[in-house]
Amino acid sequence: MALTGRAALLAALGSLPVGIWDPGWTGILAVNAPLAVACACDFALAAPVRRLGLTRSGDTNVRLGETADVTLTVTNPSGRLLRARLRDAWPPSSWQPGTEVEASRHRLTVPAGERRRITTRLRPTRRGDRQADRVTIRSYGPLGLFTRQGTHKVPWTVRVLPPFPSRKHLPSKLARLRELDGRTSVLIRGEGTEFDSLREYVPGDDTRSIDWRATARQSTVAVRTWRPERDRHILLVLDTGRTAAGRVGDAPRLDASMDAALLLAALASRAGDRVDLLAYDRRVRSIVQGRTVRDVLPSLVNAMATVDPELVELDARGLTATVLRTAPRRSLIVLLTSLDAAPVEEGLLPVLSQLTQRHTVLVASVADPYIARMATARGNTDAVYEAAAAAQAQSERHRTAEQLRRHGVTVVDETPDELAPALADAYLALKTAGRL
Repeated sequence: MALTGRAALLAALGSLPVGIWDPGWTGILAVNAPLAVACACDFALAAPVRRLGLTRSGDTNVRLGETADVTLTVTNPSGRLLRARLRDAWPPSSWQPGTEVEASRHRLTVPAGERRRITTRLRPTRRGDRQADRVTIRSYGPLGLFTRQGTHKVPWTVRVLPPFPSRKHLPSKLARLRELDGRTSVLIRGEGTEFDSLREYVPGDDTRSIDWRATARQSTVAVRTWRPERDRHILLVLDTGRTAAGRVGDAPRLDASMDAALLLAALASRAGDRVDLLAYDRRVRSIVQGRTVRDVLPSLVNAMATVDPELVELDARGLTATVLRTAPRRSLIVLLTSLDAAPVEEGLLPVLSQLTQRHTVLVASVADPYIARMATARGNTDAVYEAAAAAQAQSERHRTAEQLRRHGVTVVDETPDELAPALADAYLALKTAGRL
């Protein structure tokens, strides 16, 4: 079989032995001088690695589950052609499992005095900041016999933001909000509503809304319409303690709570209310205050990106004191936490009255859909025992929720997919009832 290219050259060089006297041996040592010379030349002709110039550009943030492109520009200032393999190293959670090797390794050729760009595509699997590690470059000579290798530090950070899948519910919730806001005639009355306008009475209207003085001045019966008050204060409180770390499906409970908080923040800011955020376990993990309607959602998303649950119990007394300092005037406190009996009964209930005396309190919790499936399981002994355990867990959860409701707290307990729209509905219900 005929040999071509580098294989033919090596075969030719390998057929030319040269004798060299070695004092340590009792004879002549045969070495391949032409091959040694070829290797030395190949090494000498490989472009130097340490003199290369590397810079980055591209995406600085991405939503979890989406892709980010980071471009690396390689400049070759030497007088030799750069033939190289390059590894752009990032933390393992920057890619889907099994795709790191393909995504992080590149081949490139850069002529002398020129530059080339390569793009590394990231698809992170966790929230937070992903920082670029070292860039390793292996430069090959023309024959590929010897290489030069070196590493460069080229800093770059990509922030992985919460995915916010519940934004698909926002248009329907905004339509309901427009009804409450008086763009569609609605009759509601409560401490959280204000007078909007007068209109003519139609059959079915509440007679208590008739304005008798206005009716006396005209030939038709006039009724008052009301709309929810604006500029109310809403404090979203994320429990980042131990229970938030429990996984429901493929994600921690904290991620589902964040998604629900983002939908509520988007809805409430459109309603003209002020939205703040507090993430707390035994200390403040993140806080966002005083943002405008335009800035509130980006600020919340950015603040949530780096918040991870801590394996500590929630300090309910510390949380209550921090909430009272953060919201000195009457507000809606939305606490996204667990409905597990022990943390609520031993931690939250003893201090709950301090919150309910001054604020309207809403507790939202992530329920595990697997428990609901277990409760309906039948067919064998193991399934029946699982169903009994699930029923007991559900009973304890309902009992805890009822304890909270007896203290005047609104409770929302739904699975991850249903929590966000249910929390938005609870907010709109409070608006409708005039409690906000």
